[in-house]
Amino acid sequence: MRFRGRRLRKSHVLAAACALAVAGALVPATQEAAQATTAKDRGPKPTIVLVHGAWADASSWNPVISRLQHDGYTVVAPPNPLRGVDYDAQTLKNYLATIKGPVVLAGHSYGGVVITNAAAGNPNVKALVYDDAYIPAQGETVFEINAAKPGSCVTADPSTFLNLVQYPGAPEGDYDAYLKVAPGGAYRGFADCFANGVPSAQAQLLAAGQRPFAVSAGSEPSGTPAWKTIPSWAVVGTADHVIPPAEQLAMANRAGAHITEVNAGHLSLITRPGVVTDVIRDAARATVRP
Repeated sequence: MRFRGRRLRKSHVLAAACALAVAGALVPATQEAAQATTAKDRGPKPTIVLVHGAWADASSWNPVISRLQHDGYTVVAPPNPLRGVDYDAQTLKNYLATIKGPVVLAGHSYGGVVITNAAAGNPNVKALVYDDAYIPAQGETVFEINAAKPGSCVTADPSTFLNLVQYPGAPEGDYDAYLKVAPGGAYRGFADCFANGVPSAQAQLLAAGQRPFAVSAGSEPSGTPAWKTIPSWAVVGTADHVIPPAEQLAMANRAGAHITEVNAGHLSLITRPGVVTDVIRDAARATVRP
């Protein structure tokens, strides 16, 4: 009987151990299933679409792109034609139509005008991010915004800061405008006007590879603003010499944007990419259902 009792006790211990092992296996599986269900309920990560502005190209977004890709986001930075507000917005609209699922749309400088017009009426665009950018109301122009408050380095005599080049098929009186590299008159030069805060060698590369902006685009009125129906975020460079910070803040407040101020010039996407990336991440997280 003593032997049988020992065997019974041993069997109880073995049964309890098996039960614990099964429970231990089930807990991680249950947690994984719950996490998978939660992730599914929240939906996919949005695609991040980045739009460059005048006198730049998509490579200006590279420091931001690498950070977002590291986080697992799909990121695209299609070229902005810089031909005119309606033309550029329609080009971006057509591109956005090829993307399935939610989109966070970010624009730098004149790219802000383009995303404001291209996102209107697109239900897939869940957030707008403006980086040192124009955030126009209906009917406003780039030239009008530049002159709204003092301090812009691109409101001087055009002959002092622009090289004007004819382009094929241009309307009469229209030109491709390049920023001059050297200072002249009230113009501070490319490095101090457009690229202040950027290391000198890099500023020279940016000046050499700049893409021109059609002069007529600066006087073309903006259309119905997407920020009236889509949540927006804004990065404001407090040392911006192109779009006065006071004007950036006025536009961002008017749009009801979530505002982040950063000690940077017009190219914060290059000089402070961590800050710009954080703001885009915030906008992307806001598109995910809780």
